Amino acid sequence: MKGKQTVKDMILSMAAIGIVVAGIYVFIPHDDTEKPPEAISYDVELSTARRAASYPVAAPVGLPDDWRATTVRYKGAENERWHLGFYTPDGKYVGVEQSVDQPERFIKEATQNAEATKITQTINGEPWKRYEGERYDALVRQDGDATTVVTGSASIGQLSKVAAALETAAPEDEEQGQADQAS
Repeated sequence: MKGKQTVKDMILSMAAIGIVVAGIYVFIPHDDTEKPPEAISYDVELSTARRAASYPVAAPVGLPDDWRATTVRYKGAENERWHLGFYTPDGKYVGVEQSVDQPERFIKEATQNAEATKITQTINGEPWKRYEGERYDALVRQDGDATTVVTGSASIGQLSKVAAALETAAPEDEEQGQADQAS
């Protein structure tokens, strides 16, 4: 019988491997809880983007403290692309995206292929087009050459809240505010 393996030997081998794996899983500590991302400050990046961009860069003002900014970047060489990401109190994502890129391409990328609906809602007197997708929903507004997208896994209500909180400041307003703080 040398060299012949039986089904019984295979089952015993697999059982032994299973016991070792189960032992490792039970006795090696692991943390299954997902930790929320760390909050960041985006004041410097916002100020830089507002000075560099050819359009009014938007950021929300007055969101509650439990809305944490988690990502920020401005890429001037990539069609002046502004990104500011938030983690909501219920663990969802909301991103503010702006660019002077070709609108169709930019919207498709920012919304992760969400499709335009026939719904337009007015927020702070401005029309926002609603998009819906498998992963993200979005609100989109055109303002001159710039496109603003508020997108994410959060509800339309939360996206609307961020869109309503968006404020822009011209570079001279930023400089004046910094000069006032220095005095």
